Amino acid sequence: MAPKDPLRVGGAPEGYDAFMVADMARDHGGPVLHLARDDRRAAAMADALAFVAGDIPILKFPAWDCTPYDRVSPNAEVSAQRMATLAALADGFDRSAIVLATVNGATLRTPTRTAVGAGSFTALVGERVDIEGLTEFLVRSGFNRATTVMEPGDFALRGGIIDIFPPGAETPVRLDFFGDVLDGARRFEVESQRTVERISRVELAPASEAPLDPDAIARFRTRYRETFGAAGLDDPLYEAVSAGRKHQGMEHWAPLFHETMECLFDYLPDAPVSLDHLAHDAVDARWNQVQDHYTARKAAAEERGRKGAIYKPVTPELLYLNADEFTKALNARRSYWLSPHRAPVGPGIIDRGARTGRSFAPERQQEDNNLFDALAVHIAERRAEGRVVIASYSEGARDRLATLLADHGVEGGLLKARWQDVDATPKGSLTLVVWALEQGFQTSDLTVISDMGQSLFGLRDLHV
Repeated sequence: MAPKDPLRVGGAPEGYDAFMVADMARDHGGPVLHLARDDRRAAAMADALAFVAGDIPILKFPAWDCTPYDRVSPNAEVSAQRMATLAALADGFDRSAIVLATVNGATLRTPTRTAVGAGSFTALVGERVDIEGLTEFLVRSGFNRATTVMEPGDFALRGGIIDIFPPGAETPVRLDFFGDVLDGARRFEVESQRTVERISRVELAPASEAPLDPDAIARFRTRYRETFGAAGLDDPLYEAVSAGRKHQGMEHWAPLFHETMECLFDYLPDAPVSLDHLAHDAVDARWNQVQDHYTARKAAAEERGRKGAIYKPVTPELLYLNADEFTKALNARRSYWLSPHRAPVGPGIIDRGARTGRSFAPERQQEDNNLFDALAVHIAERRAEGRVVIASYSEGARDRLATLLADHGVEGGLLKARWQDVDATPKGSLTLVVWALEQGFQTSDLTVISDMGQSLFGLRDLHV
């Protein structure tokens, strides 16, 4: 089968699909891409991969958390996470990893690999640092100057100390200078200021997709005038950027700050990609949404007249991939279209044999039917075929469930923290794990029961 032909994969229900994505990363030996249809599915996949993927790094690439052509900027943490992932990939990620993105995130154009690489900053303990140059870098790269760093994208200066919360990091870093020499660097907790780790190298990625360095500002001014005509003094966006100041929502004009734009697929030229069930349909829906918002902005501007039309949107093609471009990017690589449903095996179609697990919703609704009696019977039947795993939302829920199972005669439950530990158990074992899985699944020799959603308890008091 030619690499451009998508492989349709049936028998891959949610939860089980994480095993397939992890295997894809191990087999490929480099970064692979998984596209979730929306934020909820991306979060569920992140939880699943955290449990099943072992030490494989997960690089998250979220979508902006604002609507197309909004008047507000994306959340600073979202922008920081996007830029951190792009910086890691631009630096040449040469080992197994999973890039986890949503359709909305992947269809939004990005700065080029060259621009992201050139916009990064590295400092080593014991070496001289141009402190003024570092401060200028932070400002033009989209960091927010603050009194105290609180979230990714913040930085604060206090004498010979600079605190920086790098994009994508869990904790900020503190740089201690002796003159212009970096005397020490450490990660610390925001609330307690307690040192978490001492480090010898600091790497910073841009915090925004709309940089404010002199070249980017000049480029924006020129292209803005070329696109929309002369800008008057009543255009706050143009005024702010011209003065080198951040303006709320300026990321929606990101293409005007760059010579050209790329997309996430360009950062992963050889990576196979797996797509969530219905993810391809989400591409069409997203493009339609983008066009609707653009049309609404244009209509509002025309109705108000030139004088009042301050919001001047760039055309959708400049900022977003359309459905044809998305399909072309997929056709350049091996792609796997996942589905939870049984698939008729044939050319370009396989079935992995997993099925959505048993639902205990009927037992929950019957007052005279003991839920745990039904669960005990099901566990016994499935243990005769292979291993049984019960996934709970939290450690507290798991421990309470273990007690309830023992009270109802279900013995031998093992508490495990990682899939590797579960995988080492013998046939017939029962394992209880922490995994926020909404719906269970089963194969011929593995049964995973969720205590959430429609599987066992639903969203009930067990999780309170």
